[in-house]
Amino acid sequence: MESPPRPIGVTGTIAGMVVPRNIYTTDELQAIFDQTTTFVANEVKPHGDQWEIDGAVPRQVLLEMGKLGMFGLRVPVELGGLGLGPLASATFAEALASSTYGGFDATVLVHTDMASPHLINAGTDEQLDRYLTGILSGEIITAVGVTEPDAGSDVAGMRTRAERDGDGWRLNGAKMFITNGVHGNLVMVAARTNPDDRYGISMFLVEHGTEGFSVANKLDKTGWRSSDTAELVLDDVWLPGDCLLGEEHRGFYEVMKNFQNERLVIAAMVVGSAQAAIDITLAYTQDRKAFGQTLFDLGAIRQRMGMNQAKLDAVRASMYHAAWLMEQGVDATKEISGLKAFGAETAIQIAYDCVQFHGGMGYMRESAVERISRDMRINTIGGGATEVMLEEVAKRSYATRDR
Repeated sequence: MESPPRPIGVTGTIAGMVVPRNIYTTDELQAIFDQTTTFVANEVKPHGDQWEIDGAVPRQVLLEMGKLGMFGLRVPVELGGLGLGPLASATFAEALASSTYGGFDATVLVHTDMASPHLINAGTDEQLDRYLTGILSGEIITAVGVTEPDAGSDVAGMRTRAERDGDGWRLNGAKMFITNGVHGNLVMVAARTNPDDRYGISMFLVEHGTEGFSVANKLDKTGWRSSDTAELVLDDVWLPGDCLLGEEHRGFYEVMKNFQNERLVIAAMVVGSAQAAIDITLAYTQDRKAFGQTLFDLGAIRQRMGMNQAKLDAVRASMYHAAWLMEQGVDATKEISGLKAFGAETAIQIAYDCVQFHGGMGYMRESAVERISRDMRINTIGGGATEVMLEEVAKRSYATRDR
C-alpha cells in the first residue's frame, strides 16, 4: 500500500489563521505542487514499470506535460513562460519525485532545469525563436553535453574542442553520461575554444541528426532505468556560426552559473523520493505482522523511521531556504553545496532503512523501495560529487569564519 504524497502547504489553522508547513509556499506554488502530484499519480505511476523496461519516457507523456505548462515555470513571461524562480523549481522537482521513478524525474528535470536554461539565459532572439516554442511544448527535448569520459565535476578539464572553420565551427570530441542523449532533440554542448586558457570554453547548440553527431552508446545503468543516457560522439561536426550559444570563451562560467540550479533540483528530487520511500515504508510496517504485532509496533523500527523523517524535514527546510536565497539574488553556493551533499547522503541512508524494513520484499524488483534505493545512489555523484560539494562548503566556511 502506497500513501499519497504529502502537500507542501497547509496543515492546519491557529486562531483561524492558515498555517503553512513551509513559510516560502504561496498559493501559486501549492497549485504547482498539487497539479504535478496529480499528473504523476494518474499518468506516470500506472505506466512507470514499462518505461523502466523500455529505457525511456514516451514522448506523448512529455507533450502532455508541455500542454499543462510544466516546462515553462522558469521561462520569462515575455517568452511564453510563467516567469517564476528557484522556489518553483524546488516545488516542481519535489512533487515530480513522488513518482518513485527517478528516471522519469531526471528526464523532465534535465530538460527544464539543466539544459534549456542555457538557451534562455544566453540565446539570441533568433535562437529563441527557433527552439523555445518546441521546448515549451515538449516537441523538442533538450540535453546538456558537459561531462566527458575524463572530465566530470572538473568541467575545465574537458577535451572536446571547437575550432573556427569558415563562417562556422568544427567540433570534435565525446560526451559521456548524457541524460536525454538518445531520444532528445537538442544538446547544449560545451567545447574548448581557447586551448591556451583552461577556462576558454564555449557552448553550442547541436541538433540530433547533424552530420558527424551520433550516439556511440546507449548506456546501461543501475538506476534511473526509465531515462535514456548516452555516450555522444562529435566527429568533425560542422556548425554554422549562429549555433554558438552565448559569448565565445564564456561557456565555463555559464555552466557554473547553472550548476547551482541543477544541484537545487537534484536535492528537491531527493527530498520527494525519500519522502515517498518513508511513506511507503510506514504504510507497509503498519500492515505487516510479525511476532504477534505489526512491525511498526517495534520501537526500534518506529523510532528509526521517526529519525529518518526528522532528518528529511531538515533537508527539506534547508532546500527551500536555499531556493529562497537564490531567488533574492544571493550567492548561495555554500548553502546549495551543503544541501546537495547532506541531502543526497541522508536520502541514501533513508532508502537503506526502507529496504531493510521491507525485509525480503524490499529486495524484489516489484517493490518501489527497491527501485528508489537504486535510483537514489546516483545523486551523490551526478551534478557534483559529495566530496566536491563538501570542498565548496569548506572553502566558503573558512573564508567567512571571522564575519
